[in-house]
Amino acid sequence: MAIGEISVEELVGVLADGAVLFDVREPDEYDEGHVPGAILISLGEVPTRVHEFGDQAPIYLICRSGGRSMQAAMFLARNGRDTVNVTGGTLAWMALGYDVVTGPEPR
Repeated sequence: MAIGEISVEELVGVLADGAVLFDVREPDEYDEGHVPGAILISLGEVPTRVHEFGDQAPIYLICRSGGRSMQAAMFLARNGRDTVNVTGGTLAWMALGYDVVTGPEPR
């Protein structure tokens, strides 16, 4: 089971090409600031919400720094899904000065 990994710089390109990003942090963390367009599915909810990841391949996952999104990627991969973890997570995204949005909506 191989999990793909990309940097936040590479993420910018795949998002521009129409990829969907899933944020697996907790709602309060997400509300404080997330990648524009990222859809929240907290790590603890991943097993019961697998259907919400849709049929896209690969599934791009992000969290605060990359640990929880790797756990989600591993779970989804064990269940036959093609997954990619964003290394460095939202912290790396913000450190490079990319836009973030606040609140509960992906925008």
